[in-house]
Amino acid sequence: MVVQSANSKLAFHDRETDISEHGIIGNCRTAALISVNGTVASLCWPYFDSPSIFARIVDVQKCVIDYYSHAKLRLKNRGGHWSMEPQMTTVSKQMYLPSTNILGTKFLADDAVANVEDFMPLPNPADPHPEPYLPWLVRRVEVLRGTMQFSSECAPAFDYARSEHTVRLSNNDTVGHFDCMNHIHVDLKYTVSKGTNNTPEPTVKMVISDVSERGFKGSAITSQFTLSEGQVVTFILSQRPIPSSVAERNISKAAPPLKRNDSSQFQTFDPYDELGHSTLCFSHSFANPEVDFKFTEKLLESTQAFWLSWVSKMKYKGRWREIVLRNALTLKLLTFSPTGAIIAAPTFSLPEDLHGAGRNWDYRYAWLRDSSFTVYALVRLGFQEEANAYVGWISSLLQCPNDDGGLQIVYTIHGEREMPEVELSHLEGHKGQKPVRIGNGAADHLQLDVYGAVLDAVYLAQKYAKPLSYDNWVGIRNLVDYVVRSWDQPDLSIWEVRSQKQNFLYSKIMCWVAIDRGLRLAHKRCLPCPNRCKWFEVRDAIYEEIQQRGYNKELGFFSQSYENNDVLDSSVLIMTLTFFIQPCDPRLLSTLQKILASPEKGGLTSNNLVSRYDVTKVNDGIGGEEGAFSLCTLWTCEALCRAGAYDKKLLTQSMIMLEDFLGYASTLGLFSEEIGKGGQALGNYPQGFSSVSCISACFNIDRASG
Repeated sequence: MVVQSANSKLAFHDRETDISEHGIIGNCRTAALISVNGTVASLCWPYFDSPSIFARIVDVQKCVIDYYSHAKLRLKNRGGHWSMEPQMTTVSKQMYLPSTNILGTKFLADDAVANVEDFMPLPNPADPHPEPYLPWLVRRVEVLRGTMQFSSECAPAFDYARSEHTVRLSNNDTVGHFDCMNHIHVDLKYTVSKGTNNTPEPTVKMVISDVSERGFKGSAITSQFTLSEGQVVTFILSQRPIPSSVAERNISKAAPPLKRNDSSQFQTFDPYDELGHSTLCFSHSFANPEVDFKFTEKLLESTQAFWLSWVSKMKYKGRWREIVLRNALTLKLLTFSPTGAIIAAPTFSLPEDLHGAGRNWDYRYAWLRDSSFTVYALVRLGFQEEANAYVGWISSLLQCPNDDGGLQIVYTIHGEREMPEVELSHLEGHKGQKPVRIGNGAADHLQLDVYGAVLDAVYLAQKYAKPLSYDNWVGIRNLVDYVVRSWDQPDLSIWEVRSQKQNFLYSKIMCWVAIDRGLRLAHKRCLPCPNRCKWFEVRDAIYEEIQQRGYNKELGFFSQSYENNDVLDSSVLIMTLTFFIQPCDPRLLSTLQKILASPEKGGLTSNNLVSRYDVTKVNDGIGGEEGAFSLCTLWTCEALCRAGAYDKKLLTQSMIMLEDFLGYASTLGLFSEEIGKGGQALGNYPQGFSSVSCISACFNIDRASG
């Protein structure tokens, strides 16, 4: 549909959607983002950190037409997409099937209503003979009232839109085949069902379309179809299975595993062969069943049953149950089930600023920093299995430390260390914000705070989940010894600055946490601890140093670092969340009030949203502006809540601040990493750290307020 612009004599085939105008679906191996206008805008396949086949969200199509000459004035869209658009004027809305990750996009017109349901199949836990893992994306289109014509364009751009592909049709043009030798091969199929009034089955005609003028390196498959009330067309995009002999050959060529101790049980695998084809899940056990309408309906039912069964384990019944439930479901989607790792976000290079700062990063990896918050959220909600799996993943990493005894701050979902950072100059970026980056250059940073997160996660698991084994204790003990040796080094800390290392207060606090939790574990479990006295000595030394060098008595706050002792940083509020300091301590309360002041008064809070630090006062090696941080806002809510045990006005303030923050969720209840001055979502989306922090804040404020 062509809609005339109100401000010019140009027309736009589509508009550029905001970050928050997307829902997420997935299968605990990868995830897709679906825009409110029914377009698959982001999908990396077959895994979270695989190359993308759809990346429109970082390279949107804009087709501008001059009404006088009908000439196309500007065309961009190399990222890839799969659109499903009504050929009439509609209003679209999104919602999830209750308590699931099955996403519905409803199109409403005066005389017709249609719904597109998107999901990735998962097995019914109650089925004694469930379907094997199916790497599929299913799109079910149904007209609920009247008649509506749809246009579908499946236009993948393989390998981050870098590789060519071919397209062919078979079975009387009912099955499409996309072949990319440098990435993967996928098939497009469909099934149909006649309507409720004995109408005939709808007709779908697939056509290969040349989209090279839009920058694609291969053709698309388009189709037009008209549906009446009750009629359904279900499209399936599936990864083509590799023959068993090829899969076995690929697996035999897998790269050697990471260097590790002989006692390790950590299993690594190379998920691709030399051509980038998957070597996991597609051997003898992989099924490629015949597809008909009855089968696709069964997939929908089993996927719904999977999510309902999972949700039934949730223990939280408080006042914010709906938002907590949605963020728990999101956290589950970010879990890589083969290893238990949890990624930071399913997207790459969604900008943290819309004014050219270049703060665009790849979050499709598993950061150790997230560990304690993730375990806390999972165990508090009752998801013991996921908590145990996540701690198991952490424990496996402990068995293959770096040469110096430490750990890397971030790993791939497969347990690999390498994730070289590359800029994709051929992609325009979300809303023109370049560069588009894949990989993450922070992987080799020294960030000492991660050890506190790891030890706190293990400690929490001991209280609420699976007990600690002796082998794991030895790994933990060695890790604490590493912290004892290294805590006084400057590092790059939680914000992963790309400038000079400093003695960041956040890292010092978390080093204290690492040693403290090691001591608590040894005491509570009566575990051998040869260096116990040294641990006590260093833990106390860190505490004294933070109080003496980290607190600016003149300005009345804990500073960002020893070097920047006049700079506020909201990350220091972690000290009350980790029991480093009492929530009623005058130094903590003074710091909290300084952070809550407006930027005009030297604070970090604007409209109840909290920034990390004042970017005009700090050289973080990146430059530009950024939005308020969801994480920092939620930590501030929790700090107020804990202080509220001694001052009820602060508890009330924490509730108001939390309610304000929840108002910035997307219409689906999802959160990005940051929130702009205009309330827009910024950064990778949805972000796991924001989800777990939201769960924690809701749980604790609910409990404190009765």
